[in-house]
Amino acid sequence: MKEKFVNIFSSIRRKIVNYFLTNKLFITYVILGFIGTVVARGFSFGHTIFLKAQATDLALILLLGSLCYFMKPKNRYKYLLFWLIVFAGIETINVIYYKFFTSFASFSEFATLGQTETVVGSIFEKLRVINFVYVLSPIIFVLIHKKIAKSAYYTFIEKINKSKRCFLTSIIVALLCLGYSFGTATKTDYSRLAKQWNRVYIADRFGFVLYQFNDLVQTLTPKFSSLFGYDDAAKQFNEFFTKEEIESYSQKNEYTDIFKGKNIIFVHMESIQDFLMDFEFNGEEILPTVNRLAKEGMFFENFYPQISTGTSSDTEFTLLSSLLPAASGTVFVSYYNRDYNTVPKYFSELGYSTFSMHGNHASMWNRAKVHPRLGYQKMYFEETFEYTEDDVINLGINDSLFFKEAMPILEKIEQEESPYMGTVITLSNHSPFIYTDKYAPLDLSTTFVNSKGNKVTTDYLSDTPAGNYLTSAHSADLALGEFIDYVNESDYFNDTIFVFYGDHDARLSRNEMNYLYNYNPENGELLSEKDPNYTDYDNFDHELNKKTPLIIWSKDKEVRNKLNKKISYVTGMYDVMPTIGNMFGFKNPFAMGHDIFNIKNDNIVIFPNGNFLTNKIYYSNASGKYKTLKNNAVLDENYVKERVDYTETRLDVSNNIIVHNLIKNEGSKVLKRISEEGQN
Repeated sequence: MKEKFVNIFSSIRRKIVNYFLTNKLFITYVILGFIGTVVARGFSFGHTIFLKAQATDLALILLLGSLCYFMKPKNRYKYLLFWLIVFAGIETINVIYYKFFTSFASFSEFATLGQTETVVGSIFEKLRVINFVYVLSPIIFVLIHKKIAKSAYYTFIEKINKSKRCFLTSIIVALLCLGYSFGTATKTDYSRLAKQWNRVYIADRFGFVLYQFNDLVQTLTPKFSSLFGYDDAAKQFNEFFTKEEIESYSQKNEYTDIFKGKNIIFVHMESIQDFLMDFEFNGEEILPTVNRLAKEGMFFENFYPQISTGTSSDTEFTLLSSLLPAASGTVFVSYYNRDYNTVPKYFSELGYSTFSMHGNHASMWNRAKVHPRLGYQKMYFEETFEYTEDDVINLGINDSLFFKEAMPILEKIEQEESPYMGTVITLSNHSPFIYTDKYAPLDLSTTFVNSKGNKVTTDYLSDTPAGNYLTSAHSADLALGEFIDYVNESDYFNDTIFVFYGDHDARLSRNEMNYLYNYNPENGELLSEKDPNYTDYDNFDHELNKKTPLIIWSKDKEVRNKLNKKISYVTGMYDVMPTIGNMFGFKNPFAMGHDIFNIKNDNIVIFPNGNFLTNKIYYSNASGKYKTLKNNAVLDENYVKERVDYTETRLDVSNNIIVHNLIKNEGSKVLKRISEEGQN
């Protein structure tokens, strides 16, 4: 019996050894491909082991590679090298993309590559040589191929001809891996894989390779929207917009029509975050102007942008339409030619002239085509202003000069085109947050007593991403201050409402932000979590810290008295249009957000990745976990589930509106049906 087991063991060992000896190239391909996915997981998620995702990665690497067995041994090398290059490209692009966007790349965004010319500095600022380690796998593969090619390996493999057996072995192992991964998947996993909008979750749960192939399928699907998906999308649209849903946007409150007939200017404050309002260095505020406006106007202290990969353009779209960003690609590039209900269009219907103004060129984010589609009648871009190259910061004209150049244009608009609605877009405070110290130097030095009892002054934040951001934001704020001083002293704008909003966060990583909370100036390192002075700053804190200022303000003191208050309700960018619309006398029946003064503490701010925020919790869709915001918050068992369903439904409906142009194609039918229901 013992001898029988020994023989069986010896036989198995011989087969394994023979398999490795006769499949050197294929095994090298599998190992290099798999290691690349493990390293990419470590760089992105901070952990390298997750068996379900890695089983999927390994399965797809095996399935794709196994097709080489239908080729002659000498031709297999080029085929396998091709896939290693593809895997290395997927991993390199996605790791870099994750560092910049905290998401993963999509084929649908190839159309936006033209926008990278103006943010290339922001991207390269975050890159390290190690981010390109994946290029080593094809190089190693080439070297191993050259080594075995010098031997009689390929001739030997062709003679023994075990291709069918090797192919079947690879397929069996791959199917076992897929069976484990998909057999343990939940309904939620399958749902998110089908919808693709939570990219981080899919890449984490199913691995990088399946994520990218699934993204390719999802990207191509909308191209055939006239053939696939329209009926289901239209059905959901009609079922979602009930009489009760649409009538909820018509409720009146204390702010209804209070600004009817007045002018309005939206001021888009690039990358200004709320936490900056609390920072001072050596007695100097980082945002003295924003702080002043917040004290004088209506300040929304829990206001959150809802951006995806379109960043600033996503904010413009969401604010103006009360829809969420597209699940794939960006509206400004991929879906700009749809019909949307927008703020400029509603003001135009009320007899207003509308305009947009930006110190960048009109092709950035396709604004030259998008802004007219959104309802702006006039546009003032880079070519409108007089400037030299010395006046340029990062993306375009520095904010100080931009506002000075804008002032006479705004005066002329008020003289000739009132009432008016306009959007003024700033840009100096755009990452990578450099060059602005020459306009507004900021002393970031800190004085402390070291362990030896000596008083030491260090400028520990200088040249860190967080320090550069503080300096850049301070410069942008002072430029805004010059504009506000001009408005206050001007004979104009007495009948104008200003809406100031931060368009999105600074895109700094949690580790970079930690320099503001846990930096030890004595040794130049971050405090450890065990240090008594350590401030807890976890992933939830980082997400919650992404809120930006929203301020409604007027130079008119009587109007200020009506506005002067702090609003604590959690508010999203998609709530701006319904809230402002109520104040000026228009309603959008197909809004995803709400008038915040109607919904109040019941509001839910949903994000394109499936996360959501209420006044009680912040929920992470990727992990299924949440952070309680109030110590005494009591949640029943359905609280999270109901809001997850609410979030996913609104994301689906909003995306269907965008992809299938449903407001144009189905909107009038819905409104007619509801009108008839009201008459019955």
